[in-house]
Amino acid sequence: MTYAAAGDRYSRLPYRRCGRSGIMLPEVSLGLWQNFGNGKPLEDQRAILRRAFDLGVTHFDLANNYGPPYGSAEINFGRIMREDLRPYRDELIISTKAGYDMWPGPYGDHGSRKYLLASLDQSLKRMGLEYVDIFYSHRFDPDTPLEETMGALDTAVRSGRALYAGISSYSAERTMDAISLLRQMGTPLLIHQPSYSMLNRWIEGGLLDVLGREGVGCIAFSPLAQGVLTGKYLDGMPSGSRATQNGSLSSDQISEATLTHVRALAGIAGARGQSLAQLALAWALRDQRVTSVLIGASSVAQLEENLAAVSNTSFSDDELSAIDRDAVDAGINIWAASSAH
Repeated sequence: MTYAAAGDRYSRLPYRRCGRSGIMLPEVSLGLWQNFGNGKPLEDQRAILRRAFDLGVTHFDLANNYGPPYGSAEINFGRIMREDLRPYRDELIISTKAGYDMWPGPYGDHGSRKYLLASLDQSLKRMGLEYVDIFYSHRFDPDTPLEETMGALDTAVRSGRALYAGISSYSAERTMDAISLLRQMGTPLLIHQPSYSMLNRWIEGGLLDVLGREGVGCIAFSPLAQGVLTGKYLDGMPSGSRATQNGSLSSDQISEATLTHVRALAGIAGARGQSLAQLALAWALRDQRVTSVLIGASSVAQLEENLAAVSNTSFSDDELSAIDRDAVDAGINIWAASSAH
């Protein structure tokens, strides 16, 4: 069946301005980190992407090594883009990144100009695109001069391979340095992508202030704390869950103390008529400096539940105070090393 997008797709989600740029992003964006590699049926991926766009999700976020195997999420997305979404390319924000391990040897990782630009060329080829809308430095590299990494982003934009530059998991101080360097080059920083959730609030310690002051957008990844804030672990470790696979979340990171806090947050969600996941997403959006939150989705039903969070994103002072008592650091920020410099 030839795909035709829903006619009412732009009445379904609110959009927020990305810093002081001309770009608007949906309050909830779709990340392809976990469920778009070769281990998932392509037709399931297609159904999720189609439904997301029908519900107003215009932003799809990838990286070079999303899979598994590395590169497969971009290949699969590229196929669905070619077969279903090609007529809507100008309605989409598509992002990719480079900065973590991608290929063997000294030029397939970290922050060098050679790695970033070679990776971007590979990503465009895998997705069958002439350009991406946002190209990110996926992490700060203390061993590469920041001028070199930002210079690569500037080249990506000036060459037409990307429309905007982004960074991910940079500290407040390094973010300010990146903003200044890119401004000098004439390619302003559009957006920062940090991890942020009720169990990982590090960006409140200065980064959000920098982004708000400098007019840079913020898109929060892992707002559900790698699934901990979906409630799936409240009664043990479900087979096949991320924590049982000891990948981006290990079972020893989910302590009983953390689960006590999560149970309390689930109670607040219930009182608001929301699922725990919906509460977590709405809470991350409570600050207007947060442009969008990035969710994953393993099914259309999960996608729809999470997108429904936007219907109730206001909080009373009492609710925020109650959340603050249990929205505490859970030691699950596995990206902390990048923002520690």
